[in-house]
Amino acid sequence: MKSDIKVAIITGGGTGIGKSTALALLKSGYYVVIAGRRTEKLQEVIDASKKLNSQILAIQTDVTNPSSVNNLFHKTTEKFGRIDLLFNNAGKTSSSGLLEDLSHDEWQSVVDVNLTAPFLCTQAAFKQMKNQSPMGGRIINNASISAESPRPDSAPYTATKHAITGLTKATSLDGRKYNIACGQINVGNAKTDMTNYMEEGTKQADGEMQVEPTMDVENVANAVVYMANMPLDANVLSITVMASKMPLVGRG
Repeated sequence: MKSDIKVAIITGGGTGIGKSTALALLKSGYYVVIAGRRTEKLQEVIDASKKLNSQILAIQTDVTNPSSVNNLFHKTTEKFGRIDLLFNNAGKTSSSGLLEDLSHDEWQSVVDVNLTAPFLCTQAAFKQMKNQSPMGGRIINNASISAESPRPDSAPYTATKHAITGLTKATSLDGRKYNIACGQINVGNAKTDMTNYMEEGTKQADGEMQVEPTMDVENVANAVVYMANMPLDANVLSITVMASKMPLVGRG
């Protein structure tokens, strides 16, 4: 494998932000590995990428399982020889039930996907990036607007996304000695299947239901490419990409 290639792993790569980012990185010259649970969705991304004449690999992965994560990174390096970018994108929303009514299983399932999984993938990326030549790489975490401001009835999701900010900063600090940069992207109302409900109305802080504006998901993908293509002596620690008129600034 050529030494000048750039290799990216995207978790949650079969749909939404992950799919759009995979195609954008392919256009930017990356070799891309998409990871996800549903093989049919991963195949849809591969089919969409065929006209780009690019290198893409799909690996079915449960990012909450350490063995599955290790398999993802092993197969990636076996195929491409190195890893330059990890986009921790896979995420899970919590139910909209009252905080006091949430079950332990509901809480734990969101923590597993939104926090434990990015840690496991970051840990695996460190092990590869510090030992490859040239040493180093970049990790980008999808933190969501909920890393800044909560929505009503979203304690598990908001707690994990706030925690991603801590993981981002710790990773950025601990990665310095290995030439590993880490930043996060806070996404607000990108139009995907996960945000279709916003067209029907979303509960606001005052309890009212309100239709919220959304934006094209490609805006997020383009921002990730911008972050990814910076030299490793520079880093975007945090960037917010949001629908201009969504309720965030002043929460209204």
